[in-house]
Amino acid sequence: MLSKKVVIVGYDAVSPLGTDLETQWRRAVKGESRIGPLTRFPLRPDFPVHISGEVAEIDTDPYPFLSPRKLALWPSPLFKYALLVVHRALAKSGIDITPDLAPRVAVTFSSAVGGQDAVLNADRRLIADNKLPPPYANSNACINMVGGKVSILTGATGPILSTITACATGVTSMIVGAMLLQSGQADVAICGAADFALVEPIVAGFATMNGAYQFKPGSKQTPATRASRPFSIDRRGFVISEGAGAIILTTQAFAKTHGLDYAIEISGWSMTSDAHHYVAPHLETVTRCITESIDNAGVSMHAIASVNAHAASTRVGDRVESRALHAVFGNRLPLVTANKSMIGHAMGASSAIESIFAMESMCSGILPPTINYTPDPELMLDCIPASAHRLDQEFVLKNAFGFGGCNACLIFRRIT
Repeated sequence: MLSKKVVIVGYDAVSPLGTDLETQWRRAVKGESRIGPLTRFPLRPDFPVHISGEVAEIDTDPYPFLSPRKLALWPSPLFKYALLVVHRALAKSGIDITPDLAPRVAVTFSSAVGGQDAVLNADRRLIADNKLPPPYANSNACINMVGGKVSILTGATGPILSTITACATGVTSMIVGAMLLQSGQADVAICGAADFALVEPIVAGFATMNGAYQFKPGSKQTPATRASRPFSIDRRGFVISEGAGAIILTTQAFAKTHGLDYAIEISGWSMTSDAHHYVAPHLETVTRCITESIDNAGVSMHAIASVNAHAASTRVGDRVESRALHAVFGNRLPLVTANKSMIGHAMGASSAIESIFAMESMCSGILPPTINYTPDPELMLDCIPASAHRLDQEFVLKNAFGFGGCNACLIFRRIT
């Protein structure tokens, strides 16, 4: 159990469901999907992926730090949306990062993919026009640069590091942030993740490894909104999407001293490594990660009211997560919700966005549905597919599992 209580004082997100949190949450509760045509780059006739979850453009006028001049050297959308959600999350928290506080503010905000689109564009320019890359190309692609830009924006000068654990990056960012608070290295941690991986070779690469959803040639076309179907018997891979989520952590003592509001605490966590396969999850270490997070929270497994699942919609991934939940909870499984059914898979940002949805769920007492769900007899989970479900949730388990066998689980507690 954590020796110092770590509480969440602000958060914000952008996702395919919208660019303001209120709209996203309203659509999530209604079970809406914003998966649609892939438009981030021109599609070749034989390109295998045609759909995606894209984030809408935003009006940057209210945010001078996002002006065209400020973003001139940062063409990857990763930076624009990362800075936006951090700015708004900090504003909601009520924290003013003064020069005195700045050395005590840590940044673990990260990305799993980074701005690789900038390097791709530079490479194509080099090949087509024999022009050297612009001087900002490498900076955009440097994965830890998103944390650096967050630090520059906020003035935070405490510990800074990139917690890159593939699709678990967002949750790992919060765990490492909590560790820094626990160890006394910081009083505030700016956590979360952003990923905008709708880049042609990345999307194609996921298709060739049979991870991304593809239409079957000759089969009846499925509407794009029904393509992402976690835990479903007819699941066929994830829909690649994009987004960003920022979460501001501090200790309960700091929050009380500075009059900050909070309703959720991180009461437990665990991280494990599969040491098994580069993409396929391993039941034993996934199960241990879930078990250890509950033990770390110091609660009974039966205190967990719901699970915000990783649920990538892959055949093996969903099967292992389901079996791990059965191994931990036996026949008394909590209700399960899979937000990727509506927002797709935003790589490392997914677990940050989904954690924010989990916290909205805890505060409102409403559990969003898992849409497009047709039960798989092999999995046997209660995914509340029909509509949102009212549920009092004091403790919630958030799962996140990334390529390379990176597992991270959090237990959120609603403070009553």
